[in-house]
Amino acid sequence: MIERYTRPEMGRIWSDEAKFEAWVRVELAVCEAYARRGRIPQDAMARIRSRARVDVPRIRAIEARVKHEMIALLTSLEEQIGGDSRFVHIGLTSSDVWDTALALQLRDAVDLLVAGQERLRAALRTLALGHRDTLIVGRTHGVHAEPTTFGLKVALWFAEADRNLERLRRARATIAVGQISGAVGTFAHVEPEIEEEVCAALGLRTATVSNQVIQRDRHAEYCAMLAIVAASLEKIALEIRGLQRTEVLEVEEPFGGGQKGSSAMPHKRNPELAERICGLARLVRTNALAALENVALWHERDISHSSVERVILPDSTILVDYLLDRAAFVIEGLQVYPERMAENLERSHGLIYSQRVLLKLTERGVPRQAAYEIVQRHAMRAWKERRSFLELLSEDPAVTEKVSPEELKVCFDPAWYLRHVETIFRRVGLQ
Repeated sequence: MIERYTRPEMGRIWSDEAKFEAWVRVELAVCEAYARRGRIPQDAMARIRSRARVDVPRIRAIEARVKHEMIALLTSLEEQIGGDSRFVHIGLTSSDVWDTALALQLRDAVDLLVAGQERLRAALRTLALGHRDTLIVGRTHGVHAEPTTFGLKVALWFAEADRNLERLRRARATIAVGQISGAVGTFAHVEPEIEEEVCAALGLRTATVSNQVIQRDRHAEYCAMLAIVAASLEKIALEIRGLQRTEVLEVEEPFGGGQKGSSAMPHKRNPELAERICGLARLVRTNALAALENVALWHERDISHSSVERVILPDSTILVDYLLDRAAFVIEGLQVYPERMAENLERSHGLIYSQRVLLKLTERGVPRQAAYEIVQRHAMRAWKERRSFLELLSEDPAVTEKVSPEELKVCFDPAWYLRHVETIFRRVGLQ
């Protein structure tokens, strides 16, 4: 379990008890379908229903001897149910139960992830709206580019969170599929109608075709969706890390009272949560690769996927649940410093307004390449000599003969860059 993981609901889904409960739930659903057809007497069905229970220690003790989890479960049920146990597992193969039960677990897991994604989305909405007009310098290649707003930066994250919410919902639909089709998927010993009834009772769709297993492209797609969600969280966390650097310091992740940043340097306030998000996202991506490797199996089925899934499916869902929780916590408590953003906006001596000057000169008839060379020459001087870009331009007759001092000054007004912010917010759904 991950340090400080605060969502036991997800861990519970992947406990031995929950797993075996899901298996018994599938077995009972099959028995109920047979009972409705008279194949299992109603009094026997009542006894099966009342006596079937999960005894994890006993199942594990039997497994230690028989080396087969499903046989261990069935043996444990036989001890509890008695003679009526002959009606349990009629016509089924282990994977009918395993894969259908796994679909229940993955469906329940993604429901928790949807809730976590909705929490993050709500936090991003609040942050974006609160800083819609907060000026910040836009950076490309890590270098000052043009003015933008911090709210727009967060609006981008919000739109991606929307897409990830939809991805998680699609992942739920992709994985919520069951099968009860027998040893090689031919329904030789169980009717297709039983499969349809059982899946409907469990809230699952029926696989249109299977061999002995539900096809692993579904699980690969599920894991790929989780990897995309994790990558988006890393994207947010990486930006926060960059903006928290001492030389920038435009935001800081939450830092609680009594928290320590370094064993050696008492002054340290490190973006350790953001760093943790970035690191753990790598594991989720790696697990997605393993899920892709599980798609190709021998003939109607081999078991090479099973051992992998026992690791990657619990780990990926638990990791993403944890990452969503930590990301939401960071966004909800993010410290934003508009004054520092305004200060940094001026650090490049006005160079961020170079494109407006370039376009103004071309509007006045200066050929574009000539205008570019004029503006670039003064931009390089401003950067090297640490002088005002506006002052250098104002001293050049090639500029002042085409553009008045008042018009030139207007080119350095950041409000120009914000005039479509409201439109963007409306398009994103932030109002």
